[in-house]
Amino acid sequence: MFNYRLGCSSISFRHQDLPTALRTIADLGFEEIDLGALPGVCDHVPYDLDAAAVATVTADVRASGLRVRSVNGDIGDLNAVLDDDAQSARDRHLEALLSLAAGTGAKALVLPCGALGHDPVRSLGEDLDTIAAQLIRAQHRAQEFGVELWTESLHFLRFCWNLERAELLAQRLAGSGVGIVMDFSHIVAACEDPLEYLKRHQGRIEHVHLRDAVPGNINLSIGNGDADFAAGLAALAAVGYTGHFSLELETRDVTHEERPAAAAKAAGFITDLIDPPNKQSGNHSMQTQGAS
Repeated sequence: MFNYRLGCSSISFRHQDLPTALRTIADLGFEEIDLGALPGVCDHVPYDLDAAAVATVTADVRASGLRVRSVNGDIGDLNAVLDDDAQSARDRHLEALLSLAAGTGAKALVLPCGALGHDPVRSLGEDLDTIAAQLIRAQHRAQEFGVELWTESLHFLRFCWNLERAELLAQRLAGSGVGIVMDFSHIVAACEDPLEYLKRHQGRIEHVHLRDAVPGNINLSIGNGDADFAAGLAALAAVGYTGHFSLELETRDVTHEERPAAAAKAAGFITDLIDPPNKQSGNHSMQTQGAS
């Protein structure tokens, strides 16, 4: 029903337990998901991820019949200064997430671009160096699991929150194999231009998250904010982007009961932008059902 390159993050239905959320997504007609594993955002994957928890989540995902594009996880503040014990604990958490990604057939594990907060622990340059080193360390381990490692940068709430910092991090990651995830909502919330972001990251983007935003607010349904998805997706196509998209509808402008209809409507809208019915450019407008 929807374009095969368009999936839905389980974060979109974070109010449901994982098996229920997966059924909701499948019943809407999606074939692919991003699996939310972000503590405090989505509890579909336990933060204390032991072998039993990995097995349980993996079984739930496999039973759903849905493909997994990525596992969206977190292993702690990547710009924190760690002692050996803390680094070992982080490495164990990373390996558990990589086991989950490999077991569910995910293409990649996605990690954040630093701590929740914009202030450096030491200095801008030192913190960016630390974040890059931690991501590259994680990428080397991911290779052993047959999984790619991506980072969502820029992210309005995290250390690399604007175009400047996202570009500085990308420069440090050049040639490392760490991919970049583009999120429209975070770019717009930071008062930045998605088209300028694309210019600065051309050829580096591995995945795209879709949600609407206005300056300072990332939690809007598609059609209720300032993001120009038509221009953004056209620009991605123009530079040869052939990766996938995911609706990450962590929104606060619809009720839980309205979420399935809002997700379906958003998916139809984005499908038409990925594969325009008449192969012609034009105005695309949308109002999300049930939005307040």
